[in-house]
Amino acid sequence: MTKHHVKVDHLVIAERNPFKVVLPLSSVSIYDSKDRYDREMKPFSTEQRTIFAVLWYVYEVENGGHQRFYSNSTGIVWEDALNGLERVGSIDGKEIMVSSIERFHGVPSFDRTERRLQLESLAIAFDDLDRRLYQLGHDNIMDLLTTYIVNNRAAFYFDGEVDIPD
Repeated sequence: MTKHHVKVDHLVIAERNPFKVVLPLSSVSIYDSKDRYDREMKPFSTEQRTIFAVLWYVYEVENGGHQRFYSNSTGIVWEDALNGLERVGSIDGKEIMVSSIERFHGVPSFDRTERRLQLESLAIAFDDLDRRLYQLGHDNIMDLLTTYIVNNRAAFYFDGEVDIPD
């Protein structure tokens, strides 16, 4: 990790790049406990947390399906991603994620090891949901995220030092 000065202002928001807008959250650990994740998220707005989680969800599913999302450390953001999909107005995205959660016969654990055991013991298949998310389209979700950012711009402003992975 290297400390960098990060500024998110109206110019950055005008670029319509969700990744640049959530750069301040780069130091939030998704690799440890849910308690640590929540503690490190405290300084950030609900809107920032929304974009951060939905981006992780979409990119993990696009790069290996729901199986990858839930089996990797990124699965810790599942609840924020679910709430985030609703906040940004992705009704279809939320329905897909709800269906994936229902396959756990409860809820996915926030602990990566326990989530992996759930996936193995339940032999969960997500191929149909992966296809539905692919059909929904990357651009569709990115458009919803950028519109949400523009409509809530004040919640994304940031000016400070951030630890960014090397």
